[in-house]
Amino acid sequence: MPLQAAILAWYDARGRSLPFRGASDPYLVLVSEVMAQQTQISRVGEAWREFTTTFPSFERLAAASPADVLRAWRGLGYNRRALNLWRAARIVVDDHGGQLPADVAVLERLPGIGPYTARAVAAIAFGAAVGAVDTNVRRVLGRTIAGATDSLPAADLQRLADASVPADRTADWTHALMDVGATFCRTSRPDCEACPARPWCRYASEAGSPVEGRRDRVARGARERAAPFESSSRWLRGRILDRLREVDGPGWLELVAPIGDHDRAAVERSLVLLAAEGLVERDPDSALSARLPLG
Repeated sequence: MPLQAAILAWYDARGRSLPFRGASDPYLVLVSEVMAQQTQISRVGEAWREFTTTFPSFERLAAASPADVLRAWRGLGYNRRALNLWRAARIVVDDHGGQLPADVAVLERLPGIGPYTARAVAAIAFGAAVGAVDTNVRRVLGRTIAGATDSLPAADLQRLADASVPADRTADWTHALMDVGATFCRTSRPDCEACPARPWCRYASEAGSPVEGRRDRVARGARERAAPFESSSRWLRGRILDRLREVDGPGWLELVAPIGDHDRAAVERSLVLLAAEGLVERDPDSALSARLPLG
């Protein structure tokens, strides 16, 4: 297939060099994919290296306390991913003998593993000819084949993604499509002239889609109207977890309010939410005392 050959040739010559790109061990691949779910790829490499040095296997991760895992996750955000990865490791050790299942349906049943992550792990670690469809891949295939990102129903796009995978280069193809999406086929101002898919791309031949242009402008406007980051509850929860990460051992930490612009009531509300998500344990004797979960 000429399109496939052109994308792979570009990837071989200019694909992004990332620390985890050469990994094929299922555990290492899973950690990299979970980290990349909601984190800029440029931030993942060093964090992946440090995390997998501390926890080099499913067994070591499963044996750790949630507190230690959350400490090792510092700086990546969306901390529920760390707990889900720890829970998944325990299931792999307890139910699968420490070996990550290769079956996509079984992978999807693990905590925090959705359709994209399951397929990416299956393709990269196990050589399965399945298409991992994230936002980048959706743009590349949707625009190339149908002329717009959202023109194809999800089921049709998944079938197209599966059919596009070369059986002998499943990992490279998975990485290559993501790189083309991130490098050229961007949401706004795509670089169609330099894209290796241009000769076969319906979107490029039609000079872009007005509908997608309007969507991009709406997204930018929404971002401009969003509340300042330090005023958000997400920022507050992150600061609370960072303070708790500094505590060695099982002791409680009294969180002194205010934290930034957030008063005592806001801090207490955040602790309630963090405890409900399993990210902290609250001191039953003090409304503002907490610690990272011990087990």
